[in-house]
Amino acid sequence: MNVTLATASGEIEIRLDTDRAPQTTANFLHYVRNRHYDGGCFFRTVTTSPDNQPNMTVRIDVIEAEPASKDTERPPVAFEPTSETGILHRDGTISMSRDAELASGRGNVFICVGDQPQLDDGGMPAIHGLFSRGFAAFGHVVRGMDVVRSIHESPRREQSLTPPVTIVRATAAEAGEAALLDGARTADASVIGR
Repeated sequence: MNVTLATASGEIEIRLDTDRAPQTTANFLHYVRNRHYDGGCFFRTVTTSPDNQPNMTVRIDVIEAEPASKDTERPPVAFEPTSETGILHRDGTISMSRDAELASGRGNVFICVGDQPQLDDGGMPAIHGLFSRGFAAFGHVVRGMDVVRSIHESPRREQSLTPPVTIVRATAAEAGEAALLDGARTADASVIGR
């Protein structure tokens, strides 16, 4: 299953790992299919720059997105750690945001920029409490990492993107359908370019 996030900066296509992270992908797909990301945004960029994470001993590079409204949030999804799914936080991995409680992920997600093993289960020292259990990764970007990097490098104040990058539309398609759609887009572009 693939999801395409059409943003103001370009498209990001994500392949979901429904077999290894079934609950997390089902949660994400609920938000996509009910159009809750339409009008949402990438609002946060976390970089290894000292001014971006001044008080953190573990530094990461990610961009974070949220649905258009918190009023549409579902109950938190069960936590599927990387130690159980085997989906690690590599360049382009999408993962469920959460707070200090393990099963607190809802609609916010983040995409890794570069490998981020510190976000895997056991990747942070135990001093970080429940965050040492990591985050629930559930897929990876298959097209549009240039867009992810562009958002990551966009203007910001501390960790807030200024302005946020709007998600115009989020759509889901089976992987085969997504390839056909991508081929149609390429064909359309070549015809237009003539």
